[in-house]
Amino acid sequence: MTGTPNAVEINLSAAIVAVANNDPLILTTPSSDDNERDELPFGPFNPLLHRTFETGLREWVAEQTPLRLGYVEQLYTFGDRGRHKTAEDRDLHIVSVGYLALTRITDDGDALRKSGARWRSWYSFLPWEDWRVGKPAMIDETIRPALHAWADKSGLPARLSRFRLAFGDDGIVWDEERVLERYELLYEAGLIEEAARDGRAEGTHLSRILGLPMSFDHRRILATAISRLRAKLKYRPVVFELMPPTFTLTALQETVEAISGRHLHKQNFRRLVETTELVEPTGAEQTQARGRPAALYRFRHNVLEERSVAGLRVGGRG
Repeated sequence: MTGTPNAVEINLSAAIVAVANNDPLILTTPSSDDNERDELPFGPFNPLLHRTFETGLREWVAEQTPLRLGYVEQLYTFGDRGRHKTAEDRDLHIVSVGYLALTRITDDGDALRKSGARWRSWYSFLPWEDWRVGKPAMIDETIRPALHAWADKSGLPARLSRFRLAFGDDGIVWDEERVLERYELLYEAGLIEEAARDGRAEGTHLSRILGLPMSFDHRRILATAISRLRAKLKYRPVVFELMPPTFTLTALQETVEAISGRHLHKQNFRRLVETTELVEPTGAEQTQARGRPAALYRFRHNVLEERSVAGLRVGGRG
């Protein structure tokens, strides 16, 4: 081999999730080069300062936001060339280590605003993922015809099979966990802004219809985080990392619906909660604007000692 090898930098990126007012939120910071574009909190790993990737991530988040992270898990290492490139660092290969973090919204609005960070609905970046009131109209009105045209132009009908599997079309049920697959298909077809920015496609008028762009590869990391969290809901009680210490069963259902992107039948959900024995009544009640007071519950922490699989396997797919 000849020539000078490209330099490699390891970035640590955090997809920090919370839920408020039945909306799944992702914490973003303003882009350093585009005021209209959001990015995830991130920073380079420095082995002289950071003992581990996770400690480095926590330090970067603390520096850029008023948050102190609780639950954190590593998602994936993203190293594709050309998807984290700017005009200034064309010879720098960026490897991004993505993390999922879960937190609760606290009364730190002033500190958050001063930091420049803000909570954004994750459906503003991936709007086709919200099926709580049914199949999003944009799938049939925008995405389906655009992907059909892309497949026809290429002469590769297999691309339509990928669309049907990813988006639940032509009798195939929608799988809420295929978030990254859907994003990657839209990227490959050149339908979203990042594809044009990375030089993979010409610009398209659909890019802003299909969600807000993010800096670098951050929308891809977000899609991976949503996919991981939706899958994990079914076998680990991670949803309670997003809940206050006490809550009503309605609030718990709405949080699960917000994350999974699907509507859940009330009675079926309550039977599921009872069967899993993940919660217990506190004996207290919450006054409501309408109707009778609602019973308050709390998470049974010792359930993790009783069995290794403890999640909410919410419904089927479709």
